[in-house]
Amino acid sequence: MIVLNASIPIDPDSRETAVEAATELAQHSREEAGVIDYRVALDVEDDTTLRIFEQYEDEDALNAHMNSDHYGSFESRVPGFAAGAPELHRFDVSEKTQLM
Repeated sequence: MIVLNASIPIDPDSRETAVEAATELAQHSREEAGVIDYRVALDVEDDTTLRIFEQYEDEDALNAHMNSDHYGSFESRVPGFAAGAPELHRFDVSEKTQLM
């Protein structure tokens, strides 16, 4: 499994645009083959930080997502609402255990 965790600082004046773009991205992404989960949220301690949590079955699913029209559309909109450089981290996970 591949997990991506993204953080995007957003301009407070563009918050609504950022939330709309991220919500659209998540809705379309969850429909893709090989996507285990795809969630977006505003940070509860800083509502000008958008957080994206993505889970993929494998490299093919990740590549398909990165090449999708909806991802390209979202990526092109980011400069219009970002207040700084996004951060993206990848985790390659060999096993998942439910703790609770």
